[in-house]
Amino acid sequence: MLIAGVLLRDRRDTAARLSAALLIAVAASAISEAPGFPRPWPYWALILAALSSSGAVLLWLWARATFDDEFVLRPWHGALLVAIVGTQLFDLWPARGVLRGDLDRPLALVYLGLALLAAAQTLATWRLDLVAGRRRLRAVVLVGAVTYSVAGFFQGLWAASVSGSSVWSLANAVGLWVLLSLSGWSLFQAARMQQASALLPTTHRVPGETSAVAPGQDMPPAVDPELLRRLQRLMTVERAYRREGLTIGSLSAELGVQEYRLRQLINEGLGHRNFNAFLNHYRIEDASTALADSGQKQVPVLTIAMDAGFQSIGPFNRAFKAATDLTPTEFRRLALAKQASRPGKPDDDPGIGQPG
Repeated sequence: MLIAGVLLRDRRDTAARLSAALLIAVAASAISEAPGFPRPWPYWALILAALSSSGAVLLWLWARATFDDEFVLRPWHGALLVAIVGTQLFDLWPARGVLRGDLDRPLALVYLGLALLAAAQTLATWRLDLVAGRRRLRAVVLVGAVTYSVAGFFQGLWAASVSGSSVWSLANAVGLWVLLSLSGWSLFQAARMQQASALLPTTHRVPGETSAVAPGQDMPPAVDPELLRRLQRLMTVERAYRREGLTIGSLSAELGVQEYRLRQLINEGLGHRNFNAFLNHYRIEDASTALADSGQKQVPVLTIAMDAGFQSIGPFNRAFKAATDLTPTEFRRLALAKQASRPGKPDDDPGIGQPG
C-alpha cells in the first residue's frame, strides 16, 4: 500500500496507475487469504473480494502498459474488469447459499488465461525493447506474477478443505511477499531509469535536420559518437528503414557491432525506447516530405506509405496520427494549401481535370 501511494503521488502515467491498482488488489488478496479470515464471506468483506478479483485483469493491463509503449486504455478494458469482478461477487454472494462457489473453476481458468496473456505480451515485444533495464525486469517481475497466478489457478481447482487450510494460507503469504518484493524493486529501478532518460536528448525533429543531438549538448558517456554518425548516415542517406523485414539483428550486423550495443546506442543516443518507434521516426519523416510535395499530390497515400517502409496502410495511419495529430490525408491537404497560399509560388500542377 505504501508503494501504491508513492506511485500515485509521484507518477501520472498509465503504467504507474495500473501498478498502484495492482498492488492494492494484491493487498486485498493478502488480507482475505489470511488465516482466520471469515468463511463464508460476510457482506462487509465483499469489497475485499472485488479488489482481489480485479488483480488478474490489472496484471494483464499492467503488462500491456509497461511493455508496450503504444498501449492506450480503452473503454472495453473497463467493461472486462467490471464483468469479471461482478461474476466473482455473484459467486461469493452469501445469499446464494448452497450454490455459492460453483463458478470457482471457470473463474480460475479466466484468471489463468489473463496471466498467460500477460506473459505473451512480455514475449511479443521483447525483441523490440531497447531499454536494457526494462528487458531484464520483464523476466524477473513477470515470471513471479505468472507463477503466483498459476498457483491461484490450482487453488481454485482444489477442494475447499485444502485451498482454505493454513498450509495454503502460509504458501500464499510467502508467494505474495516474493511478488511484492520483486514488484517494489522493479518500480524503484524504473524510477531510476526514468530519471536517467530525462537527461537524454530529444528525438523529435523536423524534416531536414540530421542530428538528434542539439548543438553543444553532450552525449551520454556510453554512446560512441562515430558509431552514432554511421547509424544516422545509414538511416538518412542510405534509407535503411525502407528495407522490408529490417530487424535490429540485421542492422547490427551491417554496422558490425553487437546487438546489445546497437540497442544502447538507439536508446541512449537517440532516446528511442522501441525499435519500431525508431524506424517509424524516419519513415514518417520520409512520408511527410512526400505528402507535402505538390509534385506528388496525385500519388496515393498507400504508395507513399509503402515506399517509406510500411507494410500496410493501417499501421502507417496509426503511427502518422500519433506523431503528427493528423491523418496523412489531412496533413497533405494542409501542407498543399499552405504552399498554394505563398505568394510567388503557384501550384505547377493543378491536377487532372482542373483548369491551369
